[in-house]
Amino acid sequence: MSEDARLLANHRVHLVPVVLALANPPWQGEVWLEPSTFENLDHVFHTLFDDFCDADEPDRYLGVSLRSDEEVVLMRELGVALNAAAAEAPNDTDAEYLQASSWPEVVAIAGRLAQVMVANDLRELAVLLDDAAVPDPCQIVRGTTGNSGERAGGDPSSETASPQISPATTRKRP
Repeated sequence: MSEDARLLANHRVHLVPVVLALANPPWQGEVWLEPSTFENLDHVFHTLFDDFCDADEPDRYLGVSLRSDEEVVLMRELGVALNAAAAEAPNDTDAEYLQASSWPEVVAIAGRLAQVMVANDLRELAVLLDDAAVPDPCQIVRGTTGNSGERAGGDPSSETASPQISPATTRKRP
């Protein structure tokens, strides 16, 4: 894995869970409004605006914590929505944010961004795993034990499955 890919992965380990949390109102109520938990909106804002991205100007984070132009656009929209919610929270409390009239927009944008980010990460994971390492189900031959093509029972010249496995057609009914 390249150093750039490693940096991107390290940033996304922090960024993606925060976006997922913003997209999940039950989580917000159960976790952010519980004073004894680590995660709260302060953590979310630091992650999105200071530590691993800049939701006000996300363009410079393309290739650092964001994988695509679509992620950049959605992150910018999320920043605008979060700033609108902040304007409705004069005491800067988590409860005020969650009650803001603009909060449903935050949740909706975060949901779209989370979907895009997870899909992009899964695509990248598939590339890292290399398509050749994952067998194509259409290419698996009946009676083989895996990717090597070796016949069950260990005899490469055998044309049938292991003798312990009998075909369904030879079973006798009681």
